[in-house]
Amino acid sequence: MKMLRGLMVVMLCMAGLAYGQERNILVTSGADRAIPVAVVPFGWQGGNVLPEDMADIVGNDLRNSGVFQPIPRQNMISLPTQASEVIYRDWKALGAQYVLVGNIVPSGGRLQVQYALFNVATEQQVFNGTVGGSTDQLRDMAHYIADQSFEKLTGVKGAFSTRLLYVTAEQLGGGNARYTLQRSDYDGARASTLLQSREPILSPRFAPDGRRIAYVSFEQRRPRIFLQNIDTGRREQLTNYEGLNGAPAFSPDGNRVAFVLSKDGNPEIYVMDLGSRQVTRVTNHYAIDTEPFWGKDGQTVYFTSDRAGKPQIYKQRIGTNNAERVTFVGNYNANPKLSADEKTLVMIHRQDGYTNFKVAAQDLEKGNLRILSDTNLDESPTVAPNGTMLIYATRQQGRGVLMLVSTNGRVRLPLPTAQGEVREPSWSPYLN
Repeated sequence: MKMLRGLMVVMLCMAGLAYGQERNILVTSGADRAIPVAVVPFGWQGGNVLPEDMADIVGNDLRNSGVFQPIPRQNMISLPTQASEVIYRDWKALGAQYVLVGNIVPSGGRLQVQYALFNVATEQQVFNGTVGGSTDQLRDMAHYIADQSFEKLTGVKGAFSTRLLYVTAEQLGGGNARYTLQRSDYDGARASTLLQSREPILSPRFAPDGRRIAYVSFEQRRPRIFLQNIDTGRREQLTNYEGLNGAPAFSPDGNRVAFVLSKDGNPEIYVMDLGSRQVTRVTNHYAIDTEPFWGKDGQTVYFTSDRAGKPQIYKQRIGTNNAERVTFVGNYNANPKLSADEKTLVMIHRQDGYTNFKVAAQDLEKGNLRILSDTNLDESPTVAPNGTMLIYATRQQGRGVLMLVSTNGRVRLPLPTAQGEVREPSWSPYLN
């Protein structure tokens, strides 16, 4: 991992950036409590034990959002487990505000899951549904049920069926390393390998269709940007310029990619039209401009620049040369990510007088800034498409790990990932 971090630092130094470390305001939880929900163990009419516990997955999903707090399973022993048996008095005594029950039935070589959600206070059914799939799709069905429940109760589309990209690095001995680009469920489960290399892989990003990805590879001993189809594995090289080629980011329509090139001297933001492969320069400043992120209008790019002396976040409309500074709190703000409604800017932040880097969120309307992480050496934040959660890279017990944080500050937990150093997370858009 030392080799990977060294190469990352080289790239960032070429861009005039280097991550460091802390701040004195820490949001640990909201003033109000999470909504208590009972996700009852699903009934199962088959013989063999199923490989996944669907109720456990649904409960974890709802908890991870920071909006709901599942009732501990041990508290639900001997209470009703079927929709026809729901006794509101018992669930009220347990403190549950909602109850979700489900039943799994074998059907023609597949599984059919019937589920229902109840409001304990009003003693009414909120909704019910059915979803089907194979035994291998138990997690998919559980995430689907969590998405449906979350949207029905909050009015916000759930993001539990989305995916995550990240990079692992393993030392092989003799100074060699293996870098692996992985795709997993949003919670780190069911990881699969998309690419392996003896050279570093950086900055993986999903296209809006969720079927293509872009990333930086050092396989030619220098950074170059590649485009890859997830289903077929087909890949093509997008850039081959002298100097830095880095930080790819798809436009909202998926037809363009913004990235950083230093071919004309210092790092600047450029945009490539994927149809014509025409490249247009966006920024033009003697300072270092890097880490582009698109606004949802497809015409505005947020980016990190040191044009004020230290790294801060700016935005600029393509076709103009008028960059507007967005961040003012702290002496370091970098790696911008926007929530879907563009009301919140997530970034890596360092407060004046401190040395640790934290994940922070700035309300773009009110200007308030909150610290979301309680770790150090944080980097690479990525936000769920519904804005309720984010994942970032940090270090725990000397190892690079990924942390999931709810944006309301209630939930913080490490994601289970493969062995080795883990870095560069990127959240997918909604998948159809």
